[in-house]
Amino acid sequence: MAELTPLREQLLRCLADGQFHSGEQLGDALSVSRAAVSKHVQALKSLGLDIYSVSGKGYRLAVPLQLLDAERLTQALAPARVEVVPVIGSTNQHWLERVERLNKGDLCLAECQTSGRGRRGRTWISPFGGQLVMSMYWRLEQGMAAAMGLSLVVGIAVVEALESAGFGGVALKWPNDLYLNGRKLAGILVEMSGTAGGPCHLVIGMGLNLVLPAPEQDKITQPWAELVELGEITDRNALVIALARGLRQALVRFEQEGIAGFRERWNRLDHFNGKPVRVLMGEQEIHGTARGIDEQGALLLELENGELKRYLGGEISLRGNGGE
Repeated sequence: MAELTPLREQLLRCLADGQFHSGEQLGDALSVSRAAVSKHVQALKSLGLDIYSVSGKGYRLAVPLQLLDAERLTQALAPARVEVVPVIGSTNQHWLERVERLNKGDLCLAECQTSGRGRRGRTWISPFGGQLVMSMYWRLEQGMAAAMGLSLVVGIAVVEALESAGFGGVALKWPNDLYLNGRKLAGILVEMSGTAGGPCHLVIGMGLNLVLPAPEQDKITQPWAELVELGEITDRNALVIALARGLRQALVRFEQEGIAGFRERWNRLDHFNGKPVRVLMGEQEIHGTARGIDEQGALLLELENGELKRYLGGEISLRGNGGE
């Protein structure tokens, strides 16, 4: 995958308005030849950007792009540190390697991830500008045991922040996915480190589909959704601010109440609550009706004989009977 050099970043800023720009105009703006412009456009395409060219008109982005603004985000989210890295391997990994130097609420964002990961080691595809890719650092002084149910709380905070920003209708899938109309809109990955008797360092990562570029869509192997289905995304930076503030507020409350204080909020947003589902545990498949979560954040499943069973994390996978 190509590197986003300063010259290519300048080229991208020229194209961000979604209008046509001739090779000659771009060459003059960047002080390079038209042939060099063509070469750099190809490099941007390799990052997942949907750029096309029309003879006599020039180049344009298929969808206008509002780039992340580190200065604006830093001002809005102070005193938290905000680091914007246009192209990164993994925002989670970047923060995990720096936990000793971070403070609660510090945020790392990227326009594009080249080595994003999801639950159980899956690859997470992050095309340039097509998602909100962010990781927040948090610390629990009570230790790792206090983190039980944290990913559920993160999901609630994100959905409620989207609702407040005018994007209603997003639901949750236990334990860490956001759904829109039965398709995956976002994934959450919470990674932690710590020692016995010491604080728990948490890196909370999220990838939220905004508008996925057409060339990247075929790489996704499961039903997916985009936030743009709920309305125009006019300000990506405002969305980051709303999500970060909502997440910080939820994490402060989580420190005080644990997952029990969020149970009703989860059950309100649970995509599968009251629906027939399958719980997969290795080769075993258990059928029943989802009944939300309990006060420890465990999945509640009503079996066909009426027995209510609870399942916590690990290698458990939840599926709808319709294949969701």
